[in-house]
Amino acid sequence: MNFMLFLTLMLFALLAPFAGYAGESTVNIIYTGSINGELEPCGCSPKTDFGGLARLSGHLSALRDELDPYILIDAGNFTAKDTPQGRLKAEAVLKSYNIMKYDAVAFVSNEKGFSPEFLVPLIKDQAVPAVSDTPPFKQSILIDRKGFKVNISVNPDGYIEEGINVLLTGRPVSEAMTIKGWDVIITSSGDILEEPLKQDRTVILSGYPRGKKTGMITLAVTGEGSTGNFTHKWLSLGSDVEEDAKVRAVITEYDSKVAGLLKGPEKPAAGDTYMGTAGCSACHQTYEESWKKTRHATAFDSLVNAGKSNDPECIVCHSVGFGEKGGFFTLETTPELANVQCEECHGLDREHVEDFSRPMRPVTEKVCLKCHTGENSPDFDFPVYLKKILH
Repeated sequence: MNFMLFLTLMLFALLAPFAGYAGESTVNIIYTGSINGELEPCGCSPKTDFGGLARLSGHLSALRDELDPYILIDAGNFTAKDTPQGRLKAEAVLKSYNIMKYDAVAFVSNEKGFSPEFLVPLIKDQAVPAVSDTPPFKQSILIDRKGFKVNISVNPDGYIEEGINVLLTGRPVSEAMTIKGWDVIITSSGDILEEPLKQDRTVILSGYPRGKKTGMITLAVTGEGSTGNFTHKWLSLGSDVEEDAKVRAVITEYDSKVAGLLKGPEKPAAGDTYMGTAGCSACHQTYEESWKKTRHATAFDSLVNAGKSNDPECIVCHSVGFGEKGGFFTLETTPELANVQCEECHGLDREHVEDFSRPMRPVTEKVCLKCHTGENSPDFDFPVYLKKILH
């Protein structure tokens, strides 16, 4: 075999897998789902410091020309629970989606848990294109993006004959696999699919929980408008991604509003408070000295540095008795109860002061797991971590 013939055969072998792309063009579908009100990663661990709306917006802005044409979609469950803080989160998410110009946002189970009087006007005010099976929203949106017709719907029977059909649903993957007729189905059930599933002609995707990753599927579309080949990748947006200043401003505004939720008496009633380390050290001074050498003793500083010292969801794991009668309230009103102190681990038992023979609660793994979750502390190992705080 001469060299030129060999080279020709090798070139044919290399290009053969891509032969199906002849005459095809591509469109990117960038998707989120199951964010559950997570505006940004908590930053407790570098291993989980990924995602966040400000990073996503910054990434899209920086690579807009490279990604074009693309459709930006949220498959729903973008809100947390309907609480005062949950409402502030919903407002911040929708403001951020407005800035990023989402093409479609599904209104599913989490969103239906909110009062329509709150969420519906908010969605309209932010001009977010919502799709829902609940009035007053449409069930489907038809988008024409540079010649690509994309039908986005929450109705399993809402596909059309021409164009790309994308179904958004809160159903689990197992149920999504039974739905026919769609090119792409994106769930916001919280199921983790590291790789897409292919069921007949349908590609099934799942929004990564809490926005830790953003998905992107690139569809190859023929001249006749049908889809076939695709590639998929996750965008893991770390601290090296430059944030969008406009979305960061939204989150900063949210932090300020959250701080306003902490309203109450300037000082808890006498006798109701936790003793704090100062009270315990009257008899356990040597224990206090060893505690001061642990990271528990400066746990609240990390919130101050991150601008989260007034965020209830963060405070609860960086103070003593937050949310309980007589526990930490704010740094201004109860500074003596900041940081992770004795009673946060050993429990509140004022009778122990009167009767030293009465044992305090032992520190078990269950006690630690209240805060050392897989999300906040992915390296947590009870025997190893316990050695760090022994006294």
